[in-house]
Amino acid sequence: MITMGSVLPSHRKPTSPQMKMQSCVLSLLLLNVFYSFVSPLYFHIGETEKKCFIEEIPDETMIIGNYRTQLYNKQTEEYLPATQGLGMFVEVKDPDDKVILSRQYGSEGRFTFTSHTPGEHQICLHSNSSKFALFAGGMLRVHLDIQVGEHANNYAEIAAKDKLTELQLRVRQLVEQVDQIQKEQNYQRYREERFRQTSESTNQRVLWWSIVQTLILVAIGIWQMRHLKSFFEAKKLV
Repeated sequence: MITMGSVLPSHRKPTSPQMKMQSCVLSLLLLNVFYSFVSPLYFHIGETEKKCFIEEIPDETMIIGNYRTQLYNKQTEEYLPATQGLGMFVEVKDPDDKVILSRQYGSEGRFTFTSHTPGEHQICLHSNSSKFALFAGGMLRVHLDIQVGEHANNYAEIAAKDKLTELQLRVRQLVEQVDQIQKEQNYQRYREERFRQTSESTNQRVLWWSIVQTLILVAIGIWQMRHLKSFFEAKKLV
């Protein structure tokens, strides 16, 4: 006869190192789940239309963008892969409005750049191919996938090139994830500092504007009193 004590496992309270390890593993799993929901997007552009996207990127971070284009076929009423002659122009500007990438690619390709200034980077795409004029009135569908930081790395190629074991590759992924988190934290501190400076500057301007308004009201009051006094004296009322 099997007793309940032999079936149910004994419950032991995890020690402090075990709890820290479990918390760390849980955080990494949640981080991986969060990024697993990040999916590519697609948008439509006309012949001379430009589409721009804003990405908030920390400094010294690599960004890889993969895209492919599709042209609308009126006969089949669906989007088909674009011809090889159709070109896409990619332009990237940093927060200081400095162009860090400006290049023409094919109907499908990849662009890469590294940020050197933290902040909002503008990524613009448009078609400058003359062959697109043949499809006047139609729309071009562009599928875009932007990967930031360590998510831009191809760990399969890295493992094959450096001959890393599965454990070594996982450790490298964790190290790069921690490095990316640190960059994000530094960027958030940078944004917080800029917001604090803006708030202090705004408060100071409001204070000075209040003082100027008060001085103007006092000056107008004194002028009105002097004007009324001179008026009454002219009318011999005082």
